[in-house]
Amino acid sequence: MGENPVKNHYAQLNQGEENEVEIFGYKSQGCRKALCIAGYILSCGALLLLFYWKPEWDVWANCTRCSLEEADIVLLRTTDEFQTYSRKAVTWISVSALSKSGSDYPGTAEEDSIFSKAIMKPSLQVKSIQVQKIRYVWNLYAKQFQKVGVLEDHHTCSAIHAKFGSGLTCDEQNVRRVICGPNTIDVPVIPIWKLLIKEVLNPFYVFQLFSVCLWFAEDYMEYATAIIIMSLFSIFLTVYDLRQQSVKLHKLVESHNNIMVTVCRNKEGFQELESQQLVPGDVMILKEGKTLLPCDAILISGQCTVNESTLTGESIPVTKTRLPQADNFMPWRVHCAEDYRKHVLFCGTEVIQAKANDRGAVRAVVLRTGFNTAKGDLVRSILYPKPMNFRLYRDALRFLMCLIAFAAIGMIYAVCVFALNGEEAGEVVKKALDVITIAVPPALPAALTTGIIYTQRRLKKKGIFCISPQRINMCGQLNLICFDKTGTLTEDGLDLWGLLPSERNCFQDIHKFPGDHSLPWGPAFRAMAVCHSLIAYEGKIQGDPLDVKMFEATNWVIDDSSGHQMEGPGVTHAAVVRPGPKASSAPVEGITILHQFPFSSALQRMSVIAQEIGGEQQIFTKGAPETVATLCRAETVPSNFESKLLLYTAQGFRVIGLAYKPLQAGKQSADPKREEVESDLTFLGLLIMENRLKRETKPVLEELSAARIRSVMVTGDNMQTAVTIAKNAGMIPPTDRVILVEANQPPGAFSASITWKPLEENSPEDHGSLEDGSQSERRIRMALGSGQYHFAMSGKSYQIIAQHFRHLLPKLLLNGTVFARMSPGQKSSLVEEFQKLDYFVGMCGDGANDCGALKVAHAGISLSEQEASVASPFTSRTPSIACVPELIREGRAALVTSFCMFKYMALYSTIQYLGVLLLYWQLNSFGNYQFLFQDLAITTVIGVTMSFTGAYPKLVPYRPPSQLISPPLLLSVVLNILFSLCMQIFGFVAVQEQPWYAKDDIHSACLSTNNHTKNSSSVSSLGLHGASDGAQGQTDNGYKSYENTTVWLLSTINCLIVALVFSKGKPFRQPIYTNYVFVLVLTVQLGVCLFLVFADIDDLYSKMDLVCTPTPWRISMVIMLAVTFAVSFLVEEAVIENRSLWLLLKKTFRYHSKSHYKRLQRVLEQDSAWPPLHETSFSDSLAIAVEGNMGGHSNPTFDSNEEAL
Repeated sequence: MGENPVKNHYAQLNQGEENEVEIFGYKSQGCRKALCIAGYILSCGALLLLFYWKPEWDVWANCTRCSLEEADIVLLRTTDEFQTYSRKAVTWISVSALSKSGSDYPGTAEEDSIFSKAIMKPSLQVKSIQVQKIRYVWNLYAKQFQKVGVLEDHHTCSAIHAKFGSGLTCDEQNVRRVICGPNTIDVPVIPIWKLLIKEVLNPFYVFQLFSVCLWFAEDYMEYATAIIIMSLFSIFLTVYDLRQQSVKLHKLVESHNNIMVTVCRNKEGFQELESQQLVPGDVMILKEGKTLLPCDAILISGQCTVNESTLTGESIPVTKTRLPQADNFMPWRVHCAEDYRKHVLFCGTEVIQAKANDRGAVRAVVLRTGFNTAKGDLVRSILYPKPMNFRLYRDALRFLMCLIAFAAIGMIYAVCVFALNGEEAGEVVKKALDVITIAVPPALPAALTTGIIYTQRRLKKKGIFCISPQRINMCGQLNLICFDKTGTLTEDGLDLWGLLPSERNCFQDIHKFPGDHSLPWGPAFRAMAVCHSLIAYEGKIQGDPLDVKMFEATNWVIDDSSGHQMEGPGVTHAAVVRPGPKASSAPVEGITILHQFPFSSALQRMSVIAQEIGGEQQIFTKGAPETVATLCRAETVPSNFESKLLLYTAQGFRVIGLAYKPLQAGKQSADPKREEVESDLTFLGLLIMENRLKRETKPVLEELSAARIRSVMVTGDNMQTAVTIAKNAGMIPPTDRVILVEANQPPGAFSASITWKPLEENSPEDHGSLEDGSQSERRIRMALGSGQYHFAMSGKSYQIIAQHFRHLLPKLLLNGTVFARMSPGQKSSLVEEFQKLDYFVGMCGDGANDCGALKVAHAGISLSEQEASVASPFTSRTPSIACVPELIREGRAALVTSFCMFKYMALYSTIQYLGVLLLYWQLNSFGNYQFLFQDLAITTVIGVTMSFTGAYPKLVPYRPPSQLISPPLLLSVVLNILFSLCMQIFGFVAVQEQPWYAKDDIHSACLSTNNHTKNSSSVSSLGLHGASDGAQGQTDNGYKSYENTTVWLLSTINCLIVALVFSKGKPFRQPIYTNYVFVLVLTVQLGVCLFLVFADIDDLYSKMDLVCTPTPWRISMVIMLAVTFAVSFLVEEAVIENRSLWLLLKKTFRYHSKSHYKRLQRVLEQDSAWPPLHETSFSDSLAIAVEGNMGGHSNPTFDSNEEAL
């Protein structure tokens, strides 16, 4: 918008977030408004319509720029590539009614809250705007709009406990309720009239209205009526569909909008109220039993088990613990890092169990209300979907622009021809405007939508559900798929294989499951019995499958029927585990789990504090072996720990480390700190789980590999296990080498290091001789030279590389195949980095960890039993990756169908356009029923049935073009336009050269040949009453002529020819003959057209504005069509569809793909020093190289090191 002279005119909302928008301030001006109203009246509403389509023009015309503080209108602009504008009016909220004394600030809340900073004195009003259901208020001190309905992020853990622990006063609550609005995710069912108006004002329908008015003016009654009926039907279907979605969404959220909750009032005790009245800062009391959460809240006392399947699609109960009372200056979310979710209860989820501590009740502080909540965010993402930037849609607009330009040329031609021949001005304008309605096909959007709808139906039959249909075409371009490991590539359930116990820093004999004898009593047994987050719910043990298997192996049971009073601080209700009927004898009655530190993806471990009934308290920890070992005292960890771990992970086992320590009586506290608890542990051993590949994993990955679609593993599991699974699954072929990339940054250091080593060299027992080492080096070099290498890295290394070795990241991603120990945030970041390299990325996962990545990817596929997981665009009902190739096949077929439809529509409108322009030369045109037959009987039916063709079952090793303006497509359209033009001109000229041709006598051709025709023609020419008068009238209109009959018959059958030629079969769609409906339609249409060519029925010909021609000429027309078909078909098959020819042309003209990853591949092929091996480089030493090296294509450090090898 250029430089801004007005101060504070511009700001950003939600900076750095997904829904970031720019905001500009404007002030309404009376005189401008008056001028605009005059413009609306003078333009008969056209200006108003233009402003409806372009809200920014409306604001610029009606208002003047001003600062945001003075603004009464704001203009919003999205920061994505689409830069969509929207207009919002500023509203005022009055809080004066809540004030007890005139000018005092009502409900004195804390001074640093947004509520005290937003109220203007003395008017006691708050300035606000609402954007996508979220309310923002003007902060008088910060001079910016700020989101309300959320607890401010700056609060520390201790501040949340201190400020909000005892609840808000009634006054504070009332003020917050007025400013924040009700706590509801209210999706009203949109009235039909609103939907109808919105749909009718779509530019496409406005264009149709213009066309229909023109046709009525020209007496094209039938066609205009047909288009009105079709448009109304189309509008009705769209409105019905939108209404159904609106009702469905309304029903989905209304259940959460009115729940009775108990809140704690400061100094006033407990109060029951409707959940609609909750505000951020309120303290909710969670009762025992099932509860549906009406808002997001931070747990500040007690513990909860929550079912989050409605948000994540994962039905495993999640344990939530209370927010620690950490006394520091860090905001609570920063302090808790990635683990903050462990303390947050999300709206729309169900609390299965609530356990109180000694403070009496399970309490939670309301964190977010309404549309600010997790559920509200999901509902908003459905209401306001992120627009997808796909070349096809951009090209479609360019394509329409070309047609409009094409139509403009036709208009100029029409004006010249008719004006020079002395036609009336009104008639000239009509004819000129008519050209636009012919050149721009009105059925194009509807035809494109049908293809997607059919694909969606086919996917649904195969158990794949789609909530974002526009992404289906995108699936046809996927060339890289990221897979989660556990539950996606491997079986969901793990089988317990064995326990490798450790005593006095030595590993003991392995105990295999199921064994002949049970596991002996000891710390390792106790760890397996208590170190989990399982619950007994409805008579079943529920929780993480790994925990379930581990616990079941002990033959103990969870006794969770009632709370167990324990002595000592911190716990009232606790779960107790006891020996079950099949358990071996144990010296204790049971063990009580007093406190839990749930599993954290960031920390890669979980811990519990447990106490034997009548015994001492102990701490048990389990997690990633490498992590657990670092928390243990060094003397308790066996010296061969790494080699043993490698031994099992290399076989594809999932290995868990166990550790414990007794808790001394003096150190027991009501609020134990995790860092203190998880330190100085004693290492207990390794729990070995077997994670089997799913049966369909290997064949699917082989199919993707054969189709040249890259597969990448992104998992939270151990590196060696992930690499082994990748090899077993065929992701890494047996002959290829794996290079481990490790990046480290010492605490407090500014520089980081990066090390490259072959994974096989990682074994501590592998100390070969020098000669062996050099041979191994040569072998690896040979593999690397042929490009057969894969990088593997951990989430920690990925993070450091992204921060310190940014220039290396694209190179690493080019051959990165295994990414282990990745956190949810890192998974999303990785998908985005792949997209920056111009990959079309698919993400296939099954758990909560993958939600972010599933949303970010071009096509996210969730393997969830829920019919449609709101987290991802695609959901497969069968939890198998077999849905991935299926989706790609259907995506490719849908994409090719879209291109076929575009080509056909372009040709159909061009054929009709050329025919009309030819006839304009003689001041003639097509007749009413001729247009009707071509538009309705031919094109509409073809448009509906062409998309029925299914996907080809085999995935070929290349993708369909992603651009409409690719050379083969353009050439195909241009050549077919030329063929049609040649045929129509040839027919137009040749008919005039015939001996029987007479310009003024349309009956001359058949008078000499057919007596019957002669009689009937003479009857017509006599101008008798009734129908004959009508026929004569039509003749006088000038439609009937030999040129009209010839050009119309040729152009109509030409439409059928291009429909057949453009209906692609292999390699992306099934052969055309499998689409029985389409073949039948074409056959019937061709039959009718040939009947019209050879029939000689006066009434029919009269109605269709056709004239009788001699049989030889009719045969000549059929020969012309046959030649056109043969040439068109041959060119399409031999040139357009000839892949090897286009590859040869690319090679000849040295055309290279412009995709970032392809360019990088070409550079790396020339770089003999890549990839480096057995090296460590430092980030500060590379800083200079990065500066002068765009994209990091060569690296002086590596070059010099390689020469030394």
